[in-house]
Amino acid sequence: MNSSTNTKSFAKVVENGVQAVEEVNQLRSAGYVYDDIFVLAHDGDRTNRIADTAGASEVGIKEEGMFDALANLFRSRGDELRAKITSLGFTEAEAQFYEKELDLGKVLVVAKKA
Repeated sequence: MNSSTNTKSFAKVVENGVQAVEEVNQLRSAGYVYDDIFVLAHDGDRTNRIADTAGASEVGIKEEGMFDALANLFRSRGDELRAKITSLGFTEAEAQFYEKELDLGKVLVVAKKA
């Protein structure tokens, strides 16, 4: 199973946007709110489309912190994705694993525990 339970966040790798929307809906049914659910894909435009359709968030400055968000302007997309994943409470090793999955065209759905 491609999911990880962490003290701060839950993540699941899914194959496509349709599955991402289904996962977001399940998380919302389980009590997570809009601000606690995030969707990441390797293609930024794809991330936006899926997040809009699913009613999920994208990782923004609040989660990353101003310094990390500014640093992302100078990173490759892979580095940026790993920084976003670690900002949600995952280790660098977990972030590398998830970023490689995104490289393969998969989508990452994250629910941040309050």
